[in-house]
This record gives sequence, C-alpha cells and structure tokens, in this order.
Amino acid sequence: MEETSGCNNNNKSASKGKKDDLYHVLHKVPYGDSPYVRAKHAQLVEKDPEAAIVLFWKAINSGDKVDSALKDMAVVMKRLDRSEEAIEAICSFRGLCSKQSQESLDNVLIDLYKKCGKIDEQIELLKRKLKLIYQGEAFNGKLTKTARSHGKKFQVSIKQETSRLLGNLGWAYMQKMNYMMAEVVYQKAQMIDPDCNKACNLGLCLIRQARYEEAQLILEDVLKGKLPGSDDSKSRKRAQDLLTELRSMLPPPHFSDLLGLDDEFIKGLEQLMNEWGPVRSKRLPIFEEISSFRDQLAC
Repeated sequence: MEETSGCNNNNKSASKGKKDDLYHVLHKVPYGDSPYVRAKHAQLVEKDPEAAIVLFWKAINSGDKVDSALKDMAVVMKRLDRSEEAIEAICSFRGLCSKQSQESLDNVLIDLYKKCGKIDEQIELLKRKLKLIYQGEAFNGKLTKTARSHGKKFQVSIKQETSRLLGNLGWAYMQKMNYMMAEVVYQKAQMIDPDCNKACNLGLCLIRQARYEEAQLILEDVLKGKLPGSDDSKSRKRAQDLLTELRSMLPPPHFSDLLGLDDEFIKGLEQLMNEWGPVRSKRLPIFEEISSFRDQLAC
C-alpha cells in the first residue's frame, strides 16, 4: 500500500508539472517569482498594464532582466499613451542594458518618436542605424538576425533591414514635406528590397510633386502584381485609391486626344484645308482698314 501511495504522489507531481508547463506556454509567461516574472504575469495574464509598469520598474531597479524589462515596459507605456515617459525611461536606463539589446531598444524608440511626432529625432536615429549597417557594425557583424513578431521568430537579412529603415526614413521625410529627399530614399529602398507598400509610398511622394505620369506607372505595377506583396488586398486598395486621387488631378484630355488623333495628323489636315479654302489675310480686320486708308492717301 505504501508503494502505491508513493506512485500516486509521483503521478500527481508529474501531472502538476505538465499543467504548469502548459500554463507558461499558453500565456508566454516565464518561470519563477522575480519582479520581471510578476510583471509579465500582470501584463499578459491579469491584463493590468499599470501594475505591470510598477513591477517592471522594480525589475529594472533590482537588476532583474533589465534588457527585457526596459523594452517591455516601454511597449506597455506606449499602449497607455505614455510615450514621452517611455522615451525618457529608455534614454535614461539603456546604459544598464547589454550591447546586444541596443538594436531592439532603438526600434522601440523609433516607434515612440513616430507616435509623439518627434520627426527630427526619428530621422536622426534612423540615419544612425543606417550608418551602423554601412560600417558593418549592425547585427553584430552578421548577415542575418533572429527577429520576433507576434510571438513568432523569423530570420531578417541585412538587406531587408536596410530597406525597412530606408522606408521609415522616407516616410519621416514626407511628414516634413521634404518630398525630394523622400523620393531619393524610397528609390534606394526599392532597389535593395522592393515591395508594394514602399511602392505606394513612392507613388504618393511623386503625386505630391505633381509628377503624375511617373506615379501612375509605379502604382499600376502594384495592381498588375509586379511587386512582392501585390496580392495583399489592403495594398491593392491603397494603390487603387492613390490612382483615383491622381487621375482627379490630371488636366482634361484635348479634343484630338478623345478622337484618338495625333498632332501630326491634325497639322496635315489643317494644311489640306488651307490649300482647298480661299486665301485670306491673316491680319486682323482693323489692320486691313488701315492699309486701305493708306492706299487712298497715296492716290
């Protein structure tokens, strides 16, 4: 009987362990009882962002997973419209974080600057990140890195990251109405890693410069499925909306265009009619009268 009881206890412990594992997997909560773990529990399980921020601060001040605590706290603050506070926190405490975490902190900062309308700061940070890529210091010198989005991991190449940063830089320049600089940046981004979203932004940039024919060609490429991501319904709708806006700005077609006649044909037709019709003076009637009066005086 004692052996059976021992087996039952072991089975209960094993079952409890499996349930705990399942709980952590489902809620994406780390193990333990540290301030950072409790902060994630408040954020993801209890759905209490204010309590999570308090616990993230405790984690940072106690040195508990500072890299993750600072980044996660900034993300929660952004959702609560406390972006200014999040920017101040990152700028003040990123010195406590590892070198490997600086890139992800920069990405959070870019989003925060964008939300706050701090365009100059956003442009400066994007340029600094691009400079690190040109100098070979991004991704810790590697050609790819592992990124995470919506809980899923995936590989990002240095070319994809460069194109993404250039796309963000182009959009920032457009917010400052610097369309010429935005165009240059978007063109570079499309040369490196083209996609339909940046193509639509480039088309919009050209429309704002009244370069309608160039914009039309780019937007039509999206609708024809010539660019990666062209099958996305949102991108196709945006391209169609931009084309509609563009066409509303174009001048009405000339009558000869409506008939499908070219300029050379029209000129030839006018020449033929002139040969058939009576020869008329091209001078205005008033000059004809003056000429006749002058002839009378001469007589």
